[in-house]
Amino acid sequence: MHAQRTALSVSVLALLTLAACGTESGSGARPADGGGAARSDIPVTGVAWSVDSVTVGGKKTEAPKGARLEIDPKGRVKADFGCNHISADARVEGDRITVGKPVSTQMACEEEIERFEKAATGAMGGELTAKLTGERLTLTTEDGDTIALSEEKAADLVGTRWTVTTLISGETATSVPADLPEGRAPHLTLSEDGAVQGDSGCNSFRGRAAVEGSTIVFGAVAGTRKMCPEAEMETERAVLAALKGPTTYTIKGSTLTVTADDGRGIGATATPSGAARGSRHG
Repeated sequence: MHAQRTALSVSVLALLTLAACGTESGSGARPADGGGAARSDIPVTGVAWSVDSVTVGGKKTEAPKGARLEIDPKGRVKADFGCNHISADARVEGDRITVGKPVSTQMACEEEIERFEKAATGAMGGELTAKLTGERLTLTTEDGDTIALSEEKAADLVGTRWTVTTLISGETATSVPADLPEGRAPHLTLSEDGAVQGDSGCNSFRGRAAVEGSTIVFGAVAGTRKMCPEAEMETERAVLAALKGPTTYTIKGSTLTVTADDGRGIGATATPSGAARGSRHG
């Protein structure tokens, strides 16, 4: 049932959209090193890629859990190598990807993750050659450094803890404030019995939700009634407004987008089990 739910049409939100000009599979194919097949036009956009490892100067380093990369059709590559959110302009032509200077948030991270992030960010820039073999993608720099990726499987809607990272209003998407208190990152979980519960940024809540196809209909929610600082209350109002009545949802990789008829919505990320990555947003 979950697999059927995730075979969905794409979201209009730019950072989650699929397909791009110049990235359809070409009719010709050429042999890939190692005996695999690599298309001359590599369909790298519209896919949520998990980062497996980075090899720089001949030294291979495994990626931290949750590291990911995606190229959207509007010419942006977005990456998370374990700590900061990184983005850059990107141009895809055949099996060549040209990536501009990356822009990154400036969060402090564990030393080991910072080292990986620095290596991966360096390998992501400039002109890259893409080679796709099955569900695995390799990006190679002109110096021979590589980023190894694999297609990220879609998370289940039900039973997953979704940490809200983005607030949507029409065509505008803003990040959830990064300075929310520890443990106050808004999140929600839907259960098989139709229950939905979570935290809206200040108060916890419970309610009901009916899922059918690509639609979630949220019923009225009940929650605690604490007062919090205005930043938290503003986030809470935006989250609750998105979880009201009929909505359309999409899941791509570990990213969920929920959008109401009035254009308000949320973007959320599946929280890795046993990890507290979601807390960095809260």
